[in-house]
Amino acid sequence: MLGEKLAQLHKTSGDYHGFPTDSYIGLLPQPNGLYDCWLTYYRDQKLLSQINLGIKKGVINGKRRERLEKLLELLPKWIPEDVLPSYLHGDLWGGNWLVGQGSQPYVVDPSFFFGDRQMEIAFTELFGGFSQKFYDAYYTTFPLDHTYSDVKPLYQLYYLIVHLNIFGKSYASQVDHVLDRYIGK
Repeated sequence: MLGEKLAQLHKTSGDYHGFPTDSYIGLLPQPNGLYDCWLTYYRDQKLLSQINLGIKKGVINGKRRERLEKLLELLPKWIPEDVLPSYLHGDLWGGNWLVGQGSQPYVVDPSFFFGDRQMEIAFTELFGGFSQKFYDAYYTTFPLDHTYSDVKPLYQLYYLIVHLNIFGKSYASQVDHVLDRYIGK
């Protein structure tokens, strides 16, 4: 039921990517704004804002910093500019949904924005908490683009950097693994 409802939410589209006001992802500030171009919003407001925070916190430096900066330059190779802006929960992991009365699913603790819905699905796959039934219902209602496997790690990278900024270097190897795939070692 959650998969179908999330797909319906994602069918709600906006005129722009982003959100009119800044928000939070966990306890971290998340700058927003409204953008015509998905790539620009994702690169500048999602990735770059978290990279800059990681530099300030000292968890992004040296080779990792250089490789992230290189990835930002190369991002247009993989991330499309002209994605339909879907309404996203923005922080949908296994602990941010629950089942209420009548088996009705509810999502909690959102970090709403409009963007590529594949980013949301990529995050649901990062730490688990969602069944195959969830994905089957989602894909039946709103199939993903054929490019999903190419962009999934890049969308997961945002959440990995967020976790690096919140929880520290225990997430560094996962960030580096994504960089290895796209930039090389």
